[in-house]
Amino acid sequence: MRPRSGPTVEHRVLAARLRMLRERAGVSLQAAAGALDAHPATVRRIERAETGLDARQVRVLLDRYGVPAAEAEPIMTGLGTANLPGWWHQWRDIMEPRQQEVIGIESSAGLVRTWHPALVPELLRTPDYAAALCHTLYPGDSPGRRARRVELLGERQRRLAERGAALWALFPAAALRTRVGGPEVMAGQRALLTEAAHRPHVTVQVVPLDSPPHLMTGVPPLHLMRVPAPEIGDCAVLEIPGARVEILDEPDTVTHYRIRLDSACAAAPPPGSPLPGSG
Repeated sequence: MRPRSGPTVEHRVLAARLRMLRERAGVSLQAAAGALDAHPATVRRIERAETGLDARQVRVLLDRYGVPAAEAEPIMTGLGTANLPGWWHQWRDIMEPRQQEVIGIESSAGLVRTWHPALVPELLRTPDYAAALCHTLYPGDSPGRRARRVELLGERQRRLAERGAALWALFPAAALRTRVGGPEVMAGQRALLTEAAHRPHVTVQVVPLDSPPHLMTGVPPLHLMRVPAPEIGDCAVLEIPGARVEILDEPDTVTHYRIRLDSACAAAPPPGSPLPGSG
């Protein structure tokens, strides 16, 4: 069984397929649980990727759903990969469970759209900016733990760029006026943003200080992610003040935030505009 560090996309895909197969067969949660001699909550957790995929349980469920061998065998074969820990597993000691789930989705996303109301978005931060911010946000951490947080962020950024995923970031110019780590750190951060805006898969938009309110005004940090797997719909991730993270995947809710973000992006200066205050 995979050590718990948040489900990988491979795990989520297989879990979603099990739910689809059950629904296709017209089998209730109670009936599926009866085949396992378990509580319906057990089947629900399997289908939500909240627990490891046990080969015996999966085989019993596939048999109960009447899945033909040609369709069942690829699922059984994929269990080994689905139960492997995600690449982020080695950093799980500095991550909240919800953060592990978020990175599990982000690590396979083909598109990440991100908004931050006050700071440079995570996936565009320099190591120095991230380190200075960690010093403020995690005052009880040892230097080693803060360094690991920065290391994890760097690995997320590297993997996103390596697979050519699209990143579209929107944030207010006030983020560039908030001095994180001092003038040299901020100069380095501005230089990175200018360079990143010319990368083929990166879009950077900055809302000027004198802009009127828009539909993202007052909204906490938000990330919209799209994974290129038909079994997994788009999701919205909200970082609620107080270090709580909400993963929202109900289509109407995701569409609501997408419309708000689209509106705010349309109101902001177009991609490629100079950063506010730059030469």
